[in-house]
This record gives sequence, C-alpha cells and structure tokens, in this order.
Amino acid sequence: MRIDDSLLRSEEKVIFNLRSLYRSYGYTCFKMSKFEEYDLYSRNKEFLLSDGVITFTDTSGKLMALKPDVTLSIVKNTADTPNVTERLYYNENVYRISDSTRHYKEIMQSGIECIGDLNEYNQSEVLYLAARSLQTISSECALNISHLGIVSALLDGEELGESRPSLLKCVGEKNPHGIKEICAECGIGEEKQALLIALTESYGDVNEVVSSLRQKTDNEALLSALCEFENIVKLLGDVSGVRICADFSLIGDMSYYNGIIFRGYVKGIPTSVLTGGQYDRLMEKMGKSSRAIGFAVYLDLLARLEAPAEFDVDLLLLADRDTDPSLIARRAESLTREGKSVAVQYEIPSKLRYRAIERLTKENK
Repeated sequence: MRIDDSLLRSEEKVIFNLRSLYRSYGYTCFKMSKFEEYDLYSRNKEFLLSDGVITFTDTSGKLMALKPDVTLSIVKNTADTPNVTERLYYNENVYRISDSTRHYKEIMQSGIECIGDLNEYNQSEVLYLAARSLQTISSECALNISHLGIVSALLDGEELGESRPSLLKCVGEKNPHGIKEICAECGIGEEKQALLIALTESYGDVNEVVSSLRQKTDNEALLSALCEFENIVKLLGDVSGVRICADFSLIGDMSYYNGIIFRGYVKGIPTSVLTGGQYDRLMEKMGKSSRAIGFAVYLDLLARLEAPAEFDVDLLLLADRDTDPSLIARRAESLTREGKSVAVQYEIPSKLRYRAIERLTKENK
C-alpha cells in the first residue's frame, strides 16, 4: 500500500528523505535505548546543549537518565577500530529543557556521525550531506561554516585565564567593543585585536572571506587553518539551492570541538535547524583514538513551516441515532473510496472543521 504524502507531517516526510540520503552514502542506522547511565552525562555536561537531565533510579539501583543527546551514546559504543571509518545515522528522540519555555521537551532529531581516521574527503562528505539535508527541508536555505583552528591560532599562547570564555562569547556575538575591552585587559596586541574583530565581520562567499583574512595576517597557524578550511569547502562544491557561507564568528566549546563547525538555516525558521562539527577532543576525553565529525537536524522545528490545515475532514456524515449502522458503514466506505475523509457523528461537534455536511437518516437508501 502506497503512503499518501499529504497525510505525513513535514518532519515525517523529512525523516524518510533523510534516511534515504544517508543510506545512499553508506551510513547505517544506529539504534539506542531511551536511557543511559547518568554518569555519562554528568562527566560531559559542557558538551550538552541543555543544562538539565531527567533522571530516575532503575530496579538495580543505578541512576539512569532519559537521553538528552545521541552523540555521547554513539561515541561510548563506537568500536574505535584503526583504519576503519564508521558511518552512522540515527532518528531518535532526546529530552531537553526548551530554550523558549524552560520546560522539558521531547525533541525529534536525525543526524549522522562519521568516526575514524578522518581526512578532508570525510569532512567534506559530512558537509555535503548537511547541505543536502537542508535542501531536503527547503529550497531556500544556507549552511554557515567555520573553523575553530582560526580563532585558536589567535588565542593560543595568550594569558587569558578566566577571560577566555568571555572573549570567545564576544566573537560569537559579533561584539567588537567587548573584544577590544577584554584584549586591553589581557594585554593582547592590536594586530590580534584587529584580526579577532575581522572574524566577527567575516561572512559570505568563502573565497572572498578567506582572501580578505589572508591579506591581514602572516600568522602561520591561522594561514594553515584557512588553507584546510578552504580545501574542505572546495571539495564540497556547489549544492543547488543551498547558500554556502563562511562565518568565522561561529564558536563552539573548544574543550570538545576542533576544526570544522557549521550551522544550517532555512527560510521561515529564525534559529538553526542543523548544527554540527568536528569533535576530536570529545573522542579523546572519552578514551577513543578516532577522530569524529557529525551533525544533528532538529525535526521539531519543522512544524513551523507547515501551514495549518483548513479543514479536519472533507465531509461530516451526520446520522440519526436510529439510522441503520450498516447504512452508515456502506456510505462511509463509499465516500472514502472516492478519496474523501469522513467523520461520522450524531451531533455536530463544536470544534470540528469540515468542508461539507451530509445528513443520513433511516429513510436514506
């Protein structure tokens, strides 16, 4: 039996399309339990997007948690085999505190993880699949890409102490005044100040942004990161309908992330619907030797793209209480065979929206 696409919600259609996309590139499905031992999350709180975890004690006395994240479970269970690249995709629900309501929320999430001895091809493949994922959601979308090696090249070796997170926050918020203030307090020279501010202003065409930054510095580590960034994005190529942009104000937790990070946006949703990046430092922290990169698509946000249905049903079939049930059944089946949706009622519901009404009485044949 063929599924009628019109009966699927936006996120349901996207799930089917993403699954097909990921499998076509050799990604296999990773299934996990709703629960993990709480210790996994307590040791990696900084990696979690939400500051709350729902916990309970199971029958063995262990403290368990409803999973707030999928990546940590995948890393925990990866085989970490030398010279082998694992490609995994998932469709899972996670449980987090909503940024808007501050209440716990069940969030549908799809995504991929590429784990192993990564090279520039693997990184560009993940970026390509991120772009194709956005393309699956909307014909008007953008993938913003950064490289944490660029900001690391400017900050490594500086005595920032507790000011480092504040400075990174200012870069992420595109706050040049805050950058100048913290740099002055920490004794960071004007050249690096200017480059940090330039990062906040660097957005748009990859070639133009990279060329502009190259002209502003002779810092070897920064130039090396720019070269790697440019090579990976060049391998990505053009993806029809997806605007590929450099955005070096993108900052992740640098105790976990390194290298390429990115976010995806679609028209009609004010926040990113896709986030991802390279997390070799998380792998190392969890005792793994492999490198890793991946992303998640937040399917719950896609409901905002879906226009509310004008009607709940095509036809309200209103029957008398003493109407022969077999007559009702035959008429309802006849209407559904015509492709109409039908609601049988004996009174008109106050909240039901219907295109038309048909009255069925015991006199009807």
